[in-house]
Amino acid sequence: MAGVGASLHRLSLLGIRERIPSCGKMACLMAGCLSALAAPAWKAPIKLKLGALQALELREEDPARPPLPRPTVEDRLGPLRLRSMEPLPDGRGWHFQVQALEPGVAVVPPLDLGNGQRSPELRLDVPRTIPFGGPWVGFGGGNDDRLPAIPFPWAWASLLLLPPLGLAAWAVRRWRKGSARRRLHHATHHFRRHWPPADKGRNALDAAHALGRDLLAARFGEAARAWGPSEFQARSLDPWDQWAKSLDAARFGRTEPPFPASEPLMAALDARSGKGDG
Repeated sequence: MAGVGASLHRLSLLGIRERIPSCGKMACLMAGCLSALAAPAWKAPIKLKLGALQALELREEDPARPPLPRPTVEDRLGPLRLRSMEPLPDGRGWHFQVQALEPGVAVVPPLDLGNGQRSPELRLDVPRTIPFGGPWVGFGGGNDDRLPAIPFPWAWASLLLLPPLGLAAWAVRRWRKGSARRRLHHATHHFRRHWPPADKGRNALDAAHALGRDLLAARFGEAARAWGPSEFQARSLDPWDQWAKSLDAARFGRTEPPFPASEPLMAALDARSGKGDG
């Protein structure tokens, strides 16, 4: 009996000794689970908008633990561009402002907090499709991207019309100011070609009279078409007084007074140009 009891006692001791290592493993596993549960937590949207500024938070959820120290990051959180970082208002974590510049899945690796803690890995989806009108439309390059309809800038383009419109207005004004001179030059040219009339017929005399009156109207105005001897003499246009009388005489077959030459007629008009219009 004593031998059996000793054997049982020996077996029981061996069993305890065998359980001791398994209990140590369980304790280490529980400590690891507690440390994992006590790790800081990310607060982030499910999806990030491509090119838009988004907010991420890394917070210590356990109030019994000290606040998180500053993570050792510079200008990036994985593939995300870090635009700013500041502590949370309650001091329990950090606020990150990031910008996704590439479509796909953005993986933020665990951050070293400097006190033996590491943040959990963060995975965020960055869709390729951008809402209509967004500044990053078409950046992802997928078939679902909708390029914006860019309207033609008519308001700005209309400013380009100001120089040609101003030039056109100046050209029209200059053309109008020179119309009287062109009309006088045209009338003078035609009168010189047809005076004195070679044909003494009624139609030829009437045509020569009309060309002379056109020249007088171009030089002095439309009222000059009806001028008679008194108006010619009052304006010292004696050659033109002879011109009118010679045409009247030629209609009745007379040769006196004769047709004046074109030179004194033009000289009389030039003399009136130097004195001003009468």
